[in-house]
Amino acid sequence: MSRLALLSVSDKTGIVELAQALVEKFQFEIISSGGTAKTLEDAGISVTKVSDYTGSPEILGGRVKTLHPRIHGGILARQDLSEDIADLEANDIRPLNLVVVNLYPFEQTIAQPNVTVAEAIEKIDIGGPTMIRAAAKNFKYLTVLCSPSQYDGYLAEYEQSQGEVSLEFRQQMAGSAFAQTNNYDRAIAAYFAQLNSSEDLGDNYSIGGSKVQSLRYGENPHQPAAWYQTGTIASGWASATKLQGKELSYNNLVDLEAARRIITEFDPQEPAAAVLKHTNPCGAAVGNTLADAYEKAFNADNISAFGGIVALNQPIDAQTAQALTKTFLECVVAPGCDDAAREILQSKSKLRILILPDLATGQPETIKAIAGGFLIQQSDDKIENPDDWQIVTEKKPTSEQVAEMLFAQKLVKHVKSNAILVSRDRTTLGIGAGQMNRVASVKIALEQAGAKASGGILASDGFFPFDDSVRTAAAAGISCIIQPGGSIRDKDSIAAANKLGLVMVLSGTRHFLH
Repeated sequence: MSRLALLSVSDKTGIVELAQALVEKFQFEIISSGGTAKTLEDAGISVTKVSDYTGSPEILGGRVKTLHPRIHGGILARQDLSEDIADLEANDIRPLNLVVVNLYPFEQTIAQPNVTVAEAIEKIDIGGPTMIRAAAKNFKYLTVLCSPSQYDGYLAEYEQSQGEVSLEFRQQMAGSAFAQTNNYDRAIAAYFAQLNSSEDLGDNYSIGGSKVQSLRYGENPHQPAAWYQTGTIASGWASATKLQGKELSYNNLVDLEAARRIITEFDPQEPAAAVLKHTNPCGAAVGNTLADAYEKAFNADNISAFGGIVALNQPIDAQTAQALTKTFLECVVAPGCDDAAREILQSKSKLRILILPDLATGQPETIKAIAGGFLIQQSDDKIENPDDWQIVTEKKPTSEQVAEMLFAQKLVKHVKSNAILVSRDRTTLGIGAGQMNRVASVKIALEQAGAKASGGILASDGFFPFDDSVRTAAAAGISCIIQPGGSIRDKDSIAAANKLGLVMVLSGTRHFLH
């Protein structure tokens, strides 16, 4: 008896070629359903429709077609177990040797603008995942394929083994199948979580992904690493275009994500640039042009900028490209790059240039692994509103100082805590990051700013437990301080600011970044 394959796919890529090889080279018989059967018939391939094989018509508008004992008995039968073979014979069921199924495009559907819940629900596949899981469970006796990328490998395996596909290959395909159904269910669960959104993160949270590529190593050469994308539709960095440069590393991607989060703080109509090192900004600025913004950001700390990551919120033009080629950089990300700029950048062939048109697309949550599990939190994407700030000193800020504080607040939340940022003229002057006490961060930021700190503002991600940092800031010429407040000694800091003639504003929002 010839071998039997079931083909039922939403993605028709390569299905005709696979079916032709199965029938013409390996003498398979094929059963199929719906659109797949029509596609194969139109290509002149002999097909038995599922409804003819089962003796049951498709019902409920196609919702029920493969959910039948003649299908699932043929998939799940243990072909070396006499009891199972007896059941097959008693019910006129043929064992299946190959199941080729991929699923309704649920993620592609919900990605469309203005899609309704009813439209999304109709793309939740039921029969497909059931067949895939059944075939994967029974991999000892048959093969399951759930992606067009697997077809050539199967045909090569079948031909090489003269019809006896290896157990190792079948097991590998089973693992891939379970991963696909897991990711599919995760996408559906995430969609319903969004529909039923509340402040509660929910009782269950699943993470799934498919490998984009293996990476040379992780943070250090002795750490294996790989890059995965969530979902079947490439988004975020998986959808970015690399115009040139070396392969991306683990550290590049971590830094690029930090850079993306920073640059999206700024309106794309206002040219902005950020230079990062080890996820911390070492310089950021807005300017009259993109080149102006980059030059200001770079010069804010040109020592640390060497070998850094640059994020730009506007397409790279020729003038900016010229500036970018003046020093060694690891990566540049921008929403676009014009032809003249691209030609200039080619002189730095190893420099990684990434184009990510939608820089604002990111995960709404952040995830950290811990022993035995992981932590989830909503991303710190709060938009600062000066109307919510509390001016607590006798001296009041000018409109220019309010604008400068807003600039600093957008950045300080992206600096590792304890974080202090000094700025003036919408340009960072000094940044103190990741210190074990806030006094040290203040000293680092002010020392880096030097004489330029005079007349500048100082932003802190957390409150001042004592007034010593206020006094240090005043001695350096700082004119205005913004901090969240909330210390039992706030009154001491406020009193020191009044005595020293500083403006102090309490934002009411802490921005720790660990």
